[in-house]
Amino acid sequence: MRDLARLPKAHLHLHFTGSMRPATLTELAAGHRMRLPAALTEGDPLQAPHDERGWFRFQRLYDAARACVRSEADMRRIVAEAAADDAAEGSGRLEIQVDPTSYAPFVGGITPALELVLDEARTASARTGVEVAVVVAASRTRHPLDARTLARLAARYAGDGPGDVVGFGLSNDERRGDTEDFAPAFRIAAGAGLALVPHGGELLGPDHVRSVVEHLHPDRLGHGVRTAEDPRVLAELVERGVAFEVCPASNVSLGVYAEHGHVPLRTLAEAGATVALGADDPLLFRSRLVAQYETARRVHGFDDDALAELARGSVRASRAADATKQRLLAGIDAWLAAPA
Repeated sequence: MRDLARLPKAHLHLHFTGSMRPATLTELAAGHRMRLPAALTEGDPLQAPHDERGWFRFQRLYDAARACVRSEADMRRIVAEAAADDAAEGSGRLEIQVDPTSYAPFVGGITPALELVLDEARTASARTGVEVAVVVAASRTRHPLDARTLARLAARYAGDGPGDVVGFGLSNDERRGDTEDFAPAFRIAAGAGLALVPHGGELLGPDHVRSVVEHLHPDRLGHGVRTAEDPRVLAELVERGVAFEVCPASNVSLGVYAEHGHVPLRTLAEAGATVALGADDPLLFRSRLVAQYETARRVHGFDDDALAELARGSVRASRAADATKQRLLAGIDAWLAAPA
């Protein structure tokens, strides 16, 4: 079998804090004299029920990890290590998602917080060869006016290269907030040419996906797996060209599906959807990017041709410049042409 770590790919769904290496979190916590919950220090992936109690457990752990990121050096380290880890897994393009609000108090505000992430993204890109761009994400748990502020900030740094903002997202519990209230923020982002990449269709089903599509007009849908529950909604998204950022390990860890074989990866692919596999929050789910491809191979029966097509989908759905896309697509063809 061909080595999946050598398959060129783009990584489009990775959260800033959730990208941390467990060892890095332990060191940051010790340096700031903070105590971590045991679930963040043990080696097992999170296993939470698919209900609000399960999400609360996930969010509590995520917040505990995020609280350990308290300086410019901490933030730069996370970006640098995320790029290095992606480079080791064959990723040629990383679009890492960050909400600068949480880190702003430690670095002088949301603008400095975003700028230092962008600056380190440029430095890490040059060092690793992985193009690192940024998706600015608002949270459903905050007021929609906060989302507009972040959208305006993201628009100021819009571009398609390393260290540029390439997209605008909406994360956190899909059951919180009214989707339509975030539409003005997404209009601001669309006016700046940013990719619109809200979460949807993981915790809630096809009806919620319809609302996200109607009000936020996504280019990519964070997760989107439960769209498969309604073939009509799935067909509509395929027709619109909406890509799916599918993160199998997180779907299982958060109890959306009981086991990996239940994730409708093949259903999406056979419907003609563009699928980009992502690791989401490997700090909590203990599963990085290549592991998602390994799951597609081992559990869902994707052969190397189908795996190469998943990688192509990730590249095409990225906001990389055409030259970068062509280079990565050529690399995928070369990977497939090489002896198994």
